[in-house]
Amino acid sequence: MPSPVFGMSREWLLAEDGEPVADALVLSHPEQYERLRVACPEAAPTAVLAGDPCLDRILAARPYRDRFRRALGLRTGQRLILLNSTWNPESLFGDGGGADILPSLLPRLTAEFPADEYRLAAVLHPNIWHGHGPGQIRAWLNRARRAGLALVDPLEGWRQALLAADAVIGDHGSVTYYAAALGTPVLLGAAPLDGLDPGAPVYDFVRDAPRLDTRAELRPQVESLLATHHALPGPAEFASSVPGESAARLRRLFYEFIGVPEPDGPALLEPLPLPPYEPPSRTAPLHVLTRLLGSGEVSVVRHAGHDGEPEGAWEAHTAVHEDTRDPGQLALADLVFRYGEAADPRFGSPAAWNREVLARLPECALACYVTGPDDCTVGTRAGDLLHLTGAPSEADADPAAYASALHAWLAAGKSLGELVDRGMTVRTGPTVHRVRIAPEGSRTDHS
Repeated sequence: MPSPVFGMSREWLLAEDGEPVADALVLSHPEQYERLRVACPEAAPTAVLAGDPCLDRILAARPYRDRFRRALGLRTGQRLILLNSTWNPESLFGDGGGADILPSLLPRLTAEFPADEYRLAAVLHPNIWHGHGPGQIRAWLNRARRAGLALVDPLEGWRQALLAADAVIGDHGSVTYYAAALGTPVLLGAAPLDGLDPGAPVYDFVRDAPRLDTRAELRPQVESLLATHHALPGPAEFASSVPGESAARLRRLFYEFIGVPEPDGPALLEPLPLPPYEPPSRTAPLHVLTRLLGSGEVSVVRHAGHDGEPEGAWEAHTAVHEDTRDPGQLALADLVFRYGEAADPRFGSPAAWNREVLARLPECALACYVTGPDDCTVGTRAGDLLHLTGAPSEADADPAAYASALHAWLAAGKSLGELVDRGMTVRTGPTVHRVRIAPEGSRTDHS
C-alpha cells in the first residue's frame, strides 16, 4: 500500500466519523481534483477550484523585481543565488545533523563565489526556525552570515527574495517549486521522491530538475545552469490554472458560506511590501585578488574565504572589516574598512577614523571608510587622504572594492597622481566601474 500523501489522504481530510473535516477544500488546478477523487473520494464534493493567492501576489509584484534586488543590496552585474529548504530531515537544510547538505555547502559557496559578482541569501521554512529556535539557526549559520549570507524573513520576505533571485538551489519544497513556476533556474541540492505522490506534478519536477553535485565545484554548475537554462513546463502549468483570479474566487466562496452578498468592488490581494534595505555585511576577512590591466585599470576579485590562487599574474591582499569577530585579523590586514555615516560622531569624521586606524595598525597600508553606496574616504600609509567616488552610471560596486584596486595600484609602485588626473577603472567580473579620485577637500572631477 502506498504511503499516505500529505494533505491528500483520508487521514488528513476526514473526521473520525468519515465526514470531510472541511466544508471547502481549495485547489489551485484541476489535476489536484483528479488525484483527490482517487485518494479520498469522500472529500471530492468539497473541492473548489480557486487558484493560488500566494502565487498571485508574487505575479502581481513582478514589476518591482529591481526594487526587491536593491533592498538586498544587489549591485550592477551581481547575481542573487537563493538557497531554499523545506522542513524535513531529507530537505536541503536537514535536521541539524553533521550530514546536512546546506550547512556543509555554505563555507564552499562563500569561498567559491566572488563577493562582488554574487549575493547569497537563504529562505528556510518557518518550521525550521520554530523547531530549532532562531538563536540556534543563527548560530549554525553565523559563519556564513559574517561572509555575507542574508537570512530572509521566512514569513514576510521570501516572496520578494524569490522574485529577486537569478537562480535557486533548493529541494522538493513549495518555494523551490514556485521558483520553477516563475521560470527561475533551479538546481536541486536535495531531491527525495519518498512521500511525494507519483501522480503529482511536483513528483515529475523533483525527478526531472537538474541536480547540484555537492562533490564538484559549485560555481561552474551555477554558471552552466544560468547559461543553458530552459524552464521545465510543468511548474508554470500546474501551479495554478487560474492565475490572477484567486482573490475573486475565494471572496465569492467566503460570502456564499456566510450567506450575504459580495461587495460591489473588486476583490484584491494585499501587495507584497518592499522589504527594508539590508545590504551585505561581510565581517569575515576578505581574500582579495588584483591584477593591473593597463593605464589606471585594475581587476578585483574578492572572496569571503580562500579558494586557492587562480592562474595568471594576480596579486593577493587581505581586506578586513573593522568589526571582524577575530580582532587578530586586523593586525594582519593590508586594508581595513568599515561602513558608516560621514557625520557619525562616534568616529569623529572619516578623516579622523582613517588616522586612528593607521596609527593603531602599523601593518595596514590603507584604511577605507565607506560613507555611501558609491563613495568612500581612504587614508594611505604615506599620509594621503583621498575621496573615491564611482562615476554616475548603472555600473556601481562596493566602494571597498575601489579601495582594494587603489591598494593594488600603489603596491605596484604606480603613481597616485596619474589616478587623480585620469581616474581609475575597476573591473569586478565582467562589470566595469569608473572611479574618480580626489584629495579630500577637493572634489574636482578628474575623469
